[in-house]
Amino acid sequence: MAAGNDPHRNDLHEDLNPGPHVKVPFSVRNADLPKRLVTALVMLVVTGTALWLGDMAWTVFVLIIGIGVWFEWSTLVLQFKPEGRGRTVWRCAGAIYSGMASAILIQVRAEAAGTALVLLIVGAVVGTDVGAYFMGRTLGGPKIAPRISPSKTWAGLAGGVLGASLVVWLVLANAGRILAAAPNAQITAVQTVNNPMDILGIGIAVAVVAQAGDFFQSWMKRSAGVKDSGKLLPGHGGLFDRLDGLMAVLVVFGTIFIIVRLSTLS
Repeated sequence: MAAGNDPHRNDLHEDLNPGPHVKVPFSVRNADLPKRLVTALVMLVVTGTALWLGDMAWTVFVLIIGIGVWFEWSTLVLQFKPEGRGRTVWRCAGAIYSGMASAILIQVRAEAAGTALVLLIVGAVVGTDVGAYFMGRTLGGPKIAPRISPSKTWAGLAGGVLGASLVVWLVLANAGRILAAAPNAQITAVQTVNNPMDILGIGIAVAVVAQAGDFFQSWMKRSAGVKDSGKLLPGHGGLFDRLDGLMAVLVVFGTIFIIVRLSTLS
């Protein structure tokens, strides 16, 4: 879900046989853009409604998504791991991975500034995806790891960093208004980052971790010999295709936060 010409709709033939390819016109490369935009709009409305309602609505929504991701993870594992202990370990790891990401997202929303924090995290990952999608497709250029995912370029990564940084700045600059529009808001809990280098640093960290999650999921799909993890989201593939970067960001930074919090208590 990060840096690349097309983060989630890689051609299977290209993925399994990376190498030089013919230059495709920009309009052709973006032929599926209308379908992607409609799906993204629907996802935005549903997610935004659950986030605004909070409490049980948000918890149920996140748990349903987490279970769906684990199901797609397991489906991929069944296609590249033979029956036995290894397959069981992989499926258990997927349950832990998706479960941890879901739990962190639920807990973040429960914080005093939870609405703004969720928007910050999810928005930064979405900004990474959008920036990577358009800059990667527009500029192309050298690939990062063509044997794993040949569509992802360094230009896409740069676009992802810029997109994430822009969203972080927008959310922090408007955190007060965001919380004021949410039920039971506690505006005094908002802490903003004003230093541009700090915002850029957050953007880089989010983009790189989201990229790692994207590469990992691309490797799973390549190992399974499939293009997408599912077909639930037209133009995007499955839930795991859409959320691979977000899950990595939640698990990595959530783990760091927990470790730091525990170290202050000891």
